Amino acid sequence: MSSKLELDIVKKGFEWLSAQQIQSVKELSSTLSAHALWALPNPYITRLILKQETDGSWNSSTRDTARACSALSTEGIVFMVSAKWLLARKSKRSWNRDVYDTAYALAALADTETQDRDGCNWLYEHYCPAWEQVGTTSLIITALKKQDHLAKTRTFETFIREKAEWILSKRGHDGGWKHISTSNLAIQALLLAGFKEELGPSVHWLLNNIHESGAWGNNNDDINATALTLSTLGLYKKT
Repeated sequence: MSSKLELDIVKKGFEWLSAQQIQSVKELSSTLSAHALWALPNPYITRLILKQETDGSWNSSTRDTARACSALSTEGIVFMVSAKWLLARKSKRSWNRDVYDTAYALAALADTETQDRDGCNWLYEHYCPAWEQVGTTSLIITALKKQDHLAKTRTFETFIREKAEWILSKRGHDGGWKHISTSNLAIQALLLAGFKEELGPSVHWLLNNIHESGAWGNNNDDINATALTLSTLGLYKKT
């Protein structure tokens, strides 16, 4: 697929996003990140910050606060009060003993230049068959890779490579992982893990799965799937 056609697809995706009513922290965060990765004017920064609570959180939610912190970091904006809020919600080495809360929190802390090796060790030590799903494992890879990079270590390198290869083994013959959002999480994790050369077919699959409207997703109106896809394409271009 030619570069011009790729850029036309990206432009169509952003035009669709700009016409949507984007309100939730999750959707604002993913849309903000997409605009940052393509170096576009970003009105979503102010909209997301205005949703922040006085204690530094978003919706008093670990996951929403983590998403917001990671998104704002793509524009170089860091609220240390939010990082401290996340750390204060950690209990017994994890966040709510939940793989998703913990992975999102660790990734966000890394994005705010805050190390947390104990939380990383909890993810690593508790990895189990129940977590062996492409989306879940992708989030774990992203969290551990970001924390390793921040600490300038390769503590989890073998684990990350093994799980990245497992994710690749689950890819369909068409280059995707069935669902758009899962595929985006996988591609982003694999890019962080250093597997860009293997991802050409997956990016091609993403580009081919845009709807006529300019959106991505199973319902033809999935704001998060569209923003995630645009972020993935931007990250692939930059990596």
